[in-house]
This record gives sequence, C-alpha cells and structure tokens, in this order.
Amino acid sequence: MPTDEKAVQDALENDIPRSAADLVTVAAASTPATSGPPIVHVEELKRNFGKFEAVKGISFDVCPGEIFGFLGPNGAGKSTTINMLCTLVKPTAGRATIAGYDILRQRSQVRESIGLIFQDPSLDDRLTAEENLRFHAVVYGIPAAIGKERREEMLKMVDLYDRKDSQVRTFSGGMKRRLEIARGLLHYPRVLFLDEPTIGLDPQTRLHLWTYILNLRQQKQITMFLTTHYMDEAEYCDRIAIIDHGNIVALDTPANLKRMVGGDVIRLKTSDNGLAAQQIKEHFGVEPRENKGELVFEIVGGEEFVPRIVETVTARIASISVRRPTLDDVFIKLTGHEIREEEADAKENMRNFIRQRGRGGRR
Repeated sequence: MPTDEKAVQDALENDIPRSAADLVTVAAASTPATSGPPIVHVEELKRNFGKFEAVKGISFDVCPGEIFGFLGPNGAGKSTTINMLCTLVKPTAGRATIAGYDILRQRSQVRESIGLIFQDPSLDDRLTAEENLRFHAVVYGIPAAIGKERREEMLKMVDLYDRKDSQVRTFSGGMKRRLEIARGLLHYPRVLFLDEPTIGLDPQTRLHLWTYILNLRQQKQITMFLTTHYMDEAEYCDRIAIIDHGNIVALDTPANLKRMVGGDVIRLKTSDNGLAAQQIKEHFGVEPRENKGELVFEIVGGEEFVPRIVETVTARIASISVRRPTLDDVFIKLTGHEIREEEADAKENMRNFIRQRGRGGRR
C-alpha cells in the first residue's frame, strides 16, 4: 500500500482526531471507483404542500459508492427530497428509482434497499443499544440466526460494542448518532441516507462522527446521500448539488464548484463603499457586491491586485483581505445570498399542510 494510502487507513482505523481540512484530504484519498448505472436516478421530481412548492422539478443521478451531498439552507427542499426518495412522502410529480426500484410502484423494495438516518433523534432511550438494533432487525425481517452476528458487527464498527447493554438515555449526542448509523446499516442497505447527520453536535464530535462515516465508506463501499447546511461537511462529498428554494442551481465536485467563482476572493471595507465600488468597477472592470458592510469581488491573482486597489480607492480603507474561494462564495455567487436559517423549513411547511388537511377532513 502506498505511504499516503497507508496513512489514511491508519488514521481512519485509529480514529485520530483531526481538523476539518485533514478530513477533506482523507475523504479524497478514500474515494472509491464508481461504475455501472446510477444507483439513484431522479427525473423532474416535484413536491407541493398546498400552494407552497417545496421541490420544483429537480433531476440528478447518484453513482454507486459515492458520497453525494445536498447543500442548502433550511427550507431549500433537502429533507423533502430525501423523504420522497425514501417513500415517506409521495411526489406531486416526476419519478425516481433507487437501486432500479421505482419509489412509487416498488416501495417495499426501495425500503429494503436503503438505510435512513433521520434529522431528528429516533432511538428509544429506554432500550439498550443492542435492544434498539434487535427491534430494527425484527422490523426488517433479519433472520435470528444472523441477527446477533450483524448486531455485533455494527456495534463494533461504530465503537459502541462495550456499551451494548447500556440504555441509550445514558449516551452522548455523538454516541446516539453513531448508534443510528449502526441501526441504519443493520440490514445491509445499498444506499444510506443521512439527513443533517451532525446537526446539534459540537465541532469535535462532528469531526469524530465524520471519521466513522468515511471509515464506513472505506470498509463497505456503500453509497451515501446526505443533506447538510454546513459548508465544511459538503467538502467531504464526491459531488454536491447546491439547492435553493426547491431548485438545484449547480451540481459538481467541490473543486469544480469553487472554480466557478473565477479567482481569489477580495473583501474590502471602506469609509464609503459606494465610491469604492464605483472606482473598482471603472479601473478593473469588476463590479463588487456589498455583503454585511463589506465589498466582495473575485479577481484572478488577488494578492497582486491588493496594492493596486489600495492606490485606486480614495475612500479610507478599514480592512482588506484576499483568500481562495470556498463553497460559501460559490453559494453566494449562485444565489445572491448566504445560507441562512429560515423561520419555517420544508419540514415545518409539511407539518402545517398536514395539520390544515387534518382540520379540513380526511387526507
């Protein structure tokens, strides 16, 4: 095994704490080869809740063995899409297949082919870790003869075997998430869906959980479909679909998406941003946009441009910085705004719709 690959494998097996940047390197090094037809195929998928269009006719494919990410703010349509693909919500229009099975006509086969880690906790706190897995095995019809072996395998994989007899209510948030992953994999699904898998966890626990996820991909070659609004987590994906207001606005690798920005990102704050923007546009042919009191624009060779900007702008410069583009910059460029928290996300819109239908009669 080459030195770099061995270092990656050792890091994963020993669960060495690392930074988010280190995990991006590990993710890239552990990317499996993908071949064959797409394991997830989506055509013009739509979902309305009353007059609200949560998902507006999206199309994409997911390759076998890849980590595919949906990046977008709350309310963008991420969870609604996963709920449709997992047969929990019926599409308003369009079609989709999972492992070749139609999500409307072959719901049982779809459910047998997937694992699902919900955004909200879904474990029974009064049961032990092993009891939670045993209940899941019964639901999925896993024969008793192999159930014990699989429970042991999954608990060891997520480093919880020594806590198998502990009630889940004694677990930390990170331990519960790892147990949910073990439960989702117990029936050997072909696609694992993770809906905001690290939401509510502290940064260190998030890093540890992603270590387990990348190790899982390395061991099982499983396809993973995740939603997130964390930019650093999106970097771990092989490909990302950026979704906003129910539409996919871009789909590519993290590296290719960042190339769309078109150069280094310069942020400038002055005593008169309007005057500074006008001068920058006149001298450099670049039109800055204002964001949180700063002028932001992209230009090739940003470091070389800084002295020229200082010479050109007559307003007093309070601060100036230059850096390589990030996925935040991509999202702003494509949508005109940052990822934001919304008062009502797609799930809340769905709940409101169901409540309204419930008051009006049968569904």
